This record gives sequence, structure tokens and C-alpha cells, in this order.
Amino acid sequence: MTSSMRVRGPAARLLDTILNRASVHATTRNIFRSYSGYVMCGLKRGYDASRLTSMMRQGLSGCEQCRPVSTSGPPARHVQEPDRQAKTHANPEAIIGNDLMHMFTNIKKELQSRCELQDIAEYYFDGQGKAVRPMITVLMSRAINTHLHNEDRLFESQLEIAKIAEMIHTASLVHDDVIDASDTRRGKPSVNSLYGQRKAVMAGDYILSVASAMLARIRNEEVIVILSQVLSDLVQGEFMQLGSKENENERFAHYLKKSFKKTASLLAYSCKAVALLSGADEDLQEVAFQYGRNVGIAFQLLDDLLDLVASSNMMGKPTVTDLKLGLATAPVLFACEKFPELNPMIMRRFQEPGDVQKAFEFVHKSDGLEQTQFLARQHCDEAVRVISSLKPSIEQKALITLTDKVLNREK
Repeated sequence: MTSSMRVRGPAARLLDTILNRASVHATTRNIFRSYSGYVMCGLKRGYDASRLTSMMRQGLSGCEQCRPVSTSGPPARHVQEPDRQAKTHANPEAIIGNDLMHMFTNIKKELQSRCELQDIAEYYFDGQGKAVRPMITVLMSRAINTHLHNEDRLFESQLEIAKIAEMIHTASLVHDDVIDASDTRRGKPSVNSLYGQRKAVMAGDYILSVASAMLARIRNEEVIVILSQVLSDLVQGEFMQLGSKENENERFAHYLKKSFKKTASLLAYSCKAVALLSGADEDLQEVAFQYGRNVGIAFQLLDDLLDLVASSNMMGKPTVTDLKLGLATAPVLFACEKFPELNPMIMRRFQEPGDVQKAFEFVHKSDGLEQTQFLARQHCDEAVRVISSLKPSIEQKALITLTDKVLNREK
């Protein structure tokens, strides 16, 4: 897809809103760090919107004078800029296949119970999911172990983090289906449609409690603190999704912060946790965190795009769900630039008759989908940039390849 990312005026006020609001946690402000350097540089030079657009299209390394400088990882001489297409032979699924071969079986063993609760809790651990989170967690573990110790190995504690990440994610799906009253998930009836909402909620809680016990068994206080933040972020992100900002300039910042908390936080902190277990210093932990954060945000952006273009059969779950739930995602927010009549619809959460259909048509008549795809690519490019500071390894190449898979996925 081609795109034409436009900087909405007044650009300086928008950037200030995004970067400097006191309520934005320092970690979340990093969501925008990739863009702030060269946009601020352009504003100081008096560039107009079209020039800023050109800078955005050049990518995160487009301006030599304002390129973000990473202090993460080894010295600059180790930094590579690998060609993305040349690395596509590094198949992530094949590389970590043995590591995750028994993951779902082992998770089911952890969930053993003497009542119906076990059947409900195990329902989504059928191997039919994408397993993106444990895949990235294991690849990051091996890549950093190679970087630090010249050993392509996986510590047992790191594999446990991969399992825990998948369990936290699955519990969030169970709860999401209850909140959204979804009937299907992964092409089959949802847990709540089969067992009812009350049992589904308790099953989600049970999965989280078992995951917490597994986390405690690792006996690393720092790791426990890191992954506890994920649980806090998930709840906060869900609450953020219930509201919308009246100020148009604040909406996108709100959306990105919510996307970090609901989706990217789990990836970012899981990557940071396994880096810590490798013995990484704070700079290298930040490399792992930033890779997970950027891939996570890109994943959510594509998820929101696919909700508006893919079929229900392809996705394995209902589509156009976000609009029906009253949610304004990135494609809709971008479409507001061309169709400002979307703004009152957003504020009333698409509740009036015809709102959902009109909003859907406006998105497809605008370049909102293309701009969403472009923003996702920017985040993937940043993920590639930070992970390229690691010593070359097959796992590092696979992490680079994964960014293409995120961008080109169809479900």
C-alpha cells in the first residue's frame, strides 16, 4: 500500500500534547520517542506539513541531525543495518519449534483441577493460536544469550516466561470475550458462549492465578515486578478503551497509550524479563523492551486495520467489531482528517442508527487504512533498528523477519 502520512496542524501543539502530558507514564512516552526527534527538528526549522510528511516517509533514520541515538546494547561498531529482504530465510517458527513443542501440554498440566474449571481454562490452549508472544520471548532469550555468552541456549526460567506470557494473553482473551459479548474466537465458539459469562470470568482469573504462581517459582524479585506491571497495564488499558477524548489532538495519543497497555506491554515486559534473566544490563534490557514495544504496537495497528478489511472467516472472529463496540481505532482517527463529520460519531461511540455503516464507508473512502499500515511499518522499522544492535545470530535475524510477518499478516 502507498501512504501519505500527513502531520495535522498545529503540529507543534499536537506533539507537545503527546510528549509532555503529565499523566503519561515515562515508559509510555517512549512510544513517541521514535518520532519526536526529527519532527521537532523539522518544526524548529520551520518546515511545513508536506516537508514533515517527507521526513516521516524517509523513516526513523531520515534526518542525520536529529536521529535518535541509542545508548542500548554494545558499542556502535556492533550496530548493523541488515537488509530486511535478505533475512527472510530465518523462519521463526522453525527455529523455536522444539522449544515450544510441548508448551501447550505443559500449560495444561499447570491448569489441572478436579472440576469443570480445568476444561474451561484449557479451552483456548489448543495450539490454534498464533503463539506470537512465546515465539518472540524465546527468540529474544536465545538472541541475547548468544549476544552475551556466545551460547545459543535457552534457560528454563526463560521458557517459563514464554509460557506465562501466553497464559496472561489467553486470560485476557477470555475476559475480552466476556466484556465484548463475543460469540466466536479462533473460528470456534467462545468460552463465554459455551459456559456462560460467570464461569468464563472465573476461568480467566484462574489462568492468571496459576501464571502468577509459576512466576513466583522463578524466584527473581525483579522479574516478578516487571511482569506484574503487565497485569496492571491490561486493566488500565481496558478502562482507557471505555472512554474517548473530546480534544481531537489528544485522541491519537490516548489511542496509542491504550494500545501499549492492552497489547504491547506484555511483549515489551516479557522481552525485558528474559533479558534480565540472561544477565543483561539496563541498556540491553531496554533494547529488548523497545523491540517488544514497537512490534506490539505494530501488531495492534494491524489488528485494528484487519478488523475493517478482513472477513470473519479469515479472522476466525467477528469483524467490524471495534465500530460496533463504539471504539475509534487508528484507521478511523486518520479518516477524521478527510471526514471531520466522524468526530461527533466518535464522541457518541457510533450509537446512532447508521453510524457504524457511515464510519466504515468514510474509512474506506479515506487513506486511513494506508496511514495505519504506514505507522505500523514505522514501528517495525524501529524494532529492526534496535534489535540490530545485538550480535548477529539466527535468532536475531528471525526477530527481524518477524516484523515483516507482523506487517503482512492476514489474520
